[in-house]
Amino acid sequence: MERIIFTERLVLRPLTETDASDVFEWVGDPVVNKFMPYPVYQNVDQVKKWIGQIKDEDNEFGFVLKSTGKVIGSGSVKFNSEENAYELGYNLNRAFWNQGFATEAAKAVIKWAYDELGAREFVATHANANPASGKVILKCGFAFERYGRYSRYDNSETFESSYYKLHLD
Repeated sequence: MERIIFTERLVLRPLTETDASDVFEWVGDPVVNKFMPYPVYQNVDQVKKWIGQIKDEDNEFGFVLKSTGKVIGSGSVKFNSEENAYELGYNLNRAFWNQGFATEAAKAVIKWAYDELGAREFVATHANANPASGKVILKCGFAFERYGRYSRYDNSETFESSYYKLHLD
């Protein structure tokens, strides 16, 4: 199965250990991490360990700028058995916020999952205090489903959130 996607400005591909320093720029940034479930990464070695643990079924992609080769974000469309749908997630280096990169990448990942995995049902969530993420979800065609909450993996913080669904024929 092809795991490389080309968009207007990006190449989406699996992350490799050589991407770790670029990835650390956002996973080690407390501002980017503010609403993420994972803890702030403390060093590049932690990033290398995470990259090494990514499984094929995670459908994780690095977002690489065509113009420079810099990895500016990552995202995935992983099957969520509780929702019986593919869950969209994304994360972006804040130097590249508000430039349409998250939407461009997210739309491409959804199309890839539709074409390659036969995915028709998708879900996405964002913290209500992070409306920019909600705009990305809406631009991808999702419809608001309900309010809820989610917590960090270590349960140190819980976020009021919005849940969305997308059905494609």
